[in-house]
Amino acid sequence: MSTSFDKLHEECGVFGVFAKDPVPAAEMAYYGLYALQHRGQESCGIVVNDDGIFRSHKDVGLVSDVFPREVLASFPAATMAVAHTRYATTGGSGRSNVQPIEVNHQKGKMALAHNGNISNAAELRSALELTGAIFHTTSDTEIIAYLVTKERLLSPSIEDAVSRAVASLQGAFSLIVMSAQKLICIRDPHGFRPLCYGQTADGTYIVASETCALHAVGATPIRDVEPGEMLVFSRDGVVSRKEHCGTAPVRHCIFEYIYFARPDSVIDGVSVHAARLRAGEILALAHPADADIVIGVPDSGLDAAIGYARASGIPYGIGLIKNKYIGRTFIKPSGRMDAVKIKLAAVEETVRNKRIVLIDDSIVRGTTCAHIVRMLREAGAKEIHMRVTAPPFLHPCYYGTDVDSEDNLIACKHTVPEIAKIIGVDTLGYLPVDELPGLCGSADICSACFDGSYPTPVPSDTRKDRFEQRLSER
Repeated sequence: MSTSFDKLHEECGVFGVFAKDPVPAAEMAYYGLYALQHRGQESCGIVVNDDGIFRSHKDVGLVSDVFPREVLASFPAATMAVAHTRYATTGGSGRSNVQPIEVNHQKGKMALAHNGNISNAAELRSALELTGAIFHTTSDTEIIAYLVTKERLLSPSIEDAVSRAVASLQGAFSLIVMSAQKLICIRDPHGFRPLCYGQTADGTYIVASETCALHAVGATPIRDVEPGEMLVFSRDGVVSRKEHCGTAPVRHCIFEYIYFARPDSVIDGVSVHAARLRAGEILALAHPADADIVIGVPDSGLDAAIGYARASGIPYGIGLIKNKYIGRTFIKPSGRMDAVKIKLAAVEETVRNKRIVLIDDSIVRGTTCAHIVRMLREAGAKEIHMRVTAPPFLHPCYYGTDVDSEDNLIACKHTVPEIAKIIGVDTLGYLPVDELPGLCGSADICSACFDGSYPTPVPSDTRKDRFEQRLSER
């Protein structure tokens, strides 16, 4: 992912394990979360199911910090596990909001992990509170857990309860639910967020947000979970339920291909790496530049930079180096210390006296772009022509991308030439919005943050911290 502080933040990552006989499920979940760390760096958790007994560990921090060797060793072999790595798009980042959420209720235990954002969460929570529901977190995931628990009291099976519960949800959800005997995964009917599953050589099933996590534990991908589809894993096998399929238009989030996903993942049959190469190629045709070298902002700008170089004939080079030992949780410096320079460094040998095409995935506020441009100028760059693999951000996202207001979007207040001047580049070119379907070869995409065409009703309250406000402020 890009290192920029004013960038859009990552989505969450979910991971599940189902085996007929006990396996090192916690260890598998650990490596799965490691592969999904780019999707969330605030907190993480693992819950394993040891013959109906749930064991869990979760905390704020990176996977490597939350799960030292002694913690992993404390988990027993188990037949099931559900795990989560989080970036908060609804609710704060404190320990109370760490997932998976665990529930003890009349019909047994349940653990739930969620990737996405429920756009009608405020209405659902208010209705539940009026019936006496008490919430212990400020995330929308607890609303889902409460709905499933409520439906479970009226349903013959946990999968029926999940199906009935999600019928009232609007927005994005890729869920993994673990009960005492079953592992269930379901994807919202729009298919906003990715979800796939595979199988290891010993027959263990793995469910994950991205195929890169399947490969991390030696699983061979089988396929993506279809939009609206539910898969139920039990000792009787795998059952696919499709009562929610086709109930809403498919709208895969285009920003998964531009930014969120790891480049070695394949989402809905499309290689993320190939999509980013195409983005660079499109930019080269739409916004050519007379330059000496093409460089990308690590990490998500690199593939597109290669594509731009191939299409334009301008050589590709490494002009920026990322500090690999700093995550988003590091302490930002104060005073004269430059946080961007701690995370990124310019390669002077590459950029000195050169006319540069600089490729990045997006511009949100523009402050970090300005820092990077200034760094390249200080390293001797003669000209900087910035090209962006996304169109200008003009609208909030209600499905998991952390933009809940137009207030901080630079493109809402300034023209492209004005933005170029603000960030200090010689020229600036964005990916044309009508070229977005070409990245993944499908028109079934959600590009609402660029064009304002929302697939669901716009929520009444879009604040990320809406459940943490005083009642008088709601």
